[in-house]
Amino acid sequence: MRIVADVVGRDEKEWFYSEKVKDHFFSPRNIFKSEKEATQYKADGVGMVGSPACGDMMKIWVKVDRKKDRIKECKWKTFGCASAIASTSMLSVMVTEKGGMKIDDALKLTPRDILKRLGGLPERKIHCSVLGDKALRSAINNYFENTGQHSRVAGEGTKIIDPDTGITNKDIEEAVLDGARTFEEVQKRTKVAIKDKEIIPEVERLIEQYKKKHFGKKFS
Repeated sequence: MRIVADVVGRDEKEWFYSEKVKDHFFSPRNIFKSEKEATQYKADGVGMVGSPACGDMMKIWVKVDRKKDRIKECKWKTFGCASAIASTSMLSVMVTEKGGMKIDDALKLTPRDILKRLGGLPERKIHCSVLGDKALRSAINNYFENTGQHSRVAGEGTKIIDPDTGITNKDIEEAVLDGARTFEEVQKRTKVAIKDKEIIPEVERLIEQYKKKHFGKKFS
């Protein structure tokens, strides 16, 4: 199956997608269809990542079953492309199916998990799938803050490196584990430092740290 990219405002090339990507792009689940609907929604937590400079923005609202510590609803809006739409639609299904995902499990979700459920994305479009899990993490942290669960915010050992995209040190480590070896490769996977160039040295330092940690002298 193919989708013409100019349908989603990109270019004139054609990208090949799985049937699941097509399904979630043309019939996105749990998406707000109007600003009024989003404004009236009473969420337990709200998170937003991305910026116009990055090309994509993502906002997610969650409702939580507090007794079971599970996500019972996940709504969202995005200004992204077909891949971003399909990825976030699938994410919203993953965290609410079968009675809702436990919050601790939802915090562990990665773009790789979403891509697996979608049946993959074209290599050049994988970067579009990274915002959904970041926005979800932001929404969950907002829920923690709203309910006084401050010790659970962000997660142990997690530090936000790029406030514009919500990219953390763990995201950079994940990119290195997925095969990224240079700043350019990490940026392609995560969109880190697209807007804020001043954080590039810190990103490069983390890349070298994680290469040494996981691969030793091989990539030092």
